[in-house]
Parts: sequence; structure tokens; C-alpha cells
Amino acid sequence: MISLPNQPKIIQKKDNKAIFEIEPLYPGYGVTVVNTYRRVLLSSLEGAAITQVKIKGVSHEFSTIPGVLEDVVMILLNLKRIRLKNWSEEPQTITLHVKGEKEVKAKDFKLNPQIKLANPEAHIATLTEKKAELQIEAKIEKGVGYLLLEEREEKKGEIGVIMIDAIFSPVKKVSFKIENVRVGKRTDFERLELKIETDGVITPEEAFSQATDILVDHFSLFSKFGKEEKVAKKAPDTKTTVAKEKKESKKKDVKKIEIESLKISERTKNSLLQNNLKTIGGILRKSETDLLNIKSMGEKGIKEIKKALKKFGLELKE
Repeated sequence: MISLPNQPKIIQKKDNKAIFEIEPLYPGYGVTVVNTYRRVLLSSLEGAAITQVKIKGVSHEFSTIPGVLEDVVMILLNLKRIRLKNWSEEPQTITLHVKGEKEVKAKDFKLNPQIKLANPEAHIATLTEKKAELQIEAKIEKGVGYLLLEEREEKKGEIGVIMIDAIFSPVKKVSFKIENVRVGKRTDFERLELKIETDGVITPEEAFSQATDILVDHFSLFSKFGKEEKVAKKAPDTKTTVAKEKKESKKKDVKKIEIESLKISERTKNSLLQNNLKTIGGILRKSETDLLNIKSMGEKGIKEIKKALKKFGLELKE
């Protein structure tokens, strides 16, 4: 029987970088596990990005703006580097309007409460004259991975609207190291060190957790393959089956309840929402330790959450 490794642990963390250690892995499983994680981390996590812009006085990307050092192409490249968090499921619009000699940065955008900037000091343009003016309207959308302009299915918009490639992924870099470790008399078991660097919109821990959830959802689905026929061959207990279905249905409905409707403090609600935990189902995927690692979440908040879940006959993951 293939033995399972210990729970992953963080052995080093700094800013938006963290190194996760997983050991001891059965021989050959280091590459198997890390390649799967790396693929999901780099391509499958949801993020937000600027997908189109409108610059006053500019009709296309091959233009220049009086009094602005950078041409429009360079400004668009700089806008692509802005990292954002969109709390809303709907597209959002942010605006920028600056005048006079100055360096224009991402923090000069006027944001609504649904948008968070991860790199406010990101450079956008340089205004070189007192009469210079830069006015930008940008649309922010959610997505996964990297979306080329050519792959967009949107119809041609109004004149002056410039579509741009979108970098949605919140993960910047994933690297790893595998080395042998001793388990009993064997020296060919493996230790995996997985290094994750994010753009600051989410933490490395959140990225690792989201990637894990995606993989678990897939393999849980695959694990049911071929089992339906075996279940069908057994004579079902009608009463038991109906009762079980009702119980499962009720449980699923409870998981869909939104955080806003729970009787917990606003501070606790905001902490959960800012970490993309919007429903009871999202909370149930976390352990008490996971929740304590959330920024602004303390023991008081955990007690509130446990009390709210208890009313539904639920409790946090072990």
C-alpha cells in the first residue's frame, strides 16, 4: 500500500512568497504532485484585470498624447501590470484624471468599494508639461489565466475604446525542489519544496488552498466513476433513501447561505469576504487554523463563526 505524506507546512515566508514543504512522499510522487499543482496554480486560479480602456483624445493604441512622455502602447503595457481584486461578480469601471507635471501611478485611479489595488505604486505614465492632462476610464473583469485579445468574443465597441490582453492569474511564479529522504530503511522517499509567489491580491496560502480545492473537486468526481452501477444493483430502502435525499438537499441549501445573512459582527464578515469566503459552504472548507491565518481574524471572530454554524448543526473542518 502506498503511504501518504504528512500535512504540508510552510517553512519560509516573506511578503508574497512562501515555500511549502510536503514529505515524505512515496518514490516518484514528488514530480507527480508538483506538476499537477504547478499547472493549476499558474493557469486555473481566478483573478481580475483591466480588459479595456478609454483614453480621452485617443482613438487607437498607436497614438501619442501631448505632454505625456510615454506613447499609448507603453501606457497600455503599464496598465496591464496593475494587479487588482474585484469583490463583485460584475465588471467594474475605475477612472483616472490628472493634470500638470507629475508621475502618474496606479493609486491615482479613483476606486469604488468593490475594487482593491495590490500595487498602488505601479507606474502608468509621466506628464512632462504643466498643461498636460491624462484622463483614463478602465473596465475591470474577472477571469482565469491569460486571455489574448484575439480570443475575446466581444463585439467591437464604441469608438475610442481600446481592448487589451488580460492577465487574470494572481500567481506570478511557481518553482520547486525535490530531494530524497529516509523512511525506515528506505532512502528513496521524497521531500517536495514548493515555492509560490503571488501578485499580492491573494496570499500564497490562499493560492495553495484554492488549487487544492480545484484538484479535489475533479478527483472526487472521478472517484465516483463505475460506482453507480454497483449501487443500482442493490435493492434500495425507499424510506431511508428519501430521508437521506431530503437531508442532503437541506445540507446543500444551507451551504448556499451567504455570509451577509449570518449573525456575526461586521468586522468578521469583512474578514471572510475579503478572503473570498462568501457562503457557509466556503467556511466549511476551512479549519479553525485556516481561519485564524486570515488577516483581522481573531479568537472572537472564530467563536462567532462557530456559534453561527452550530445553529445549522454544522462545524468547522478538523
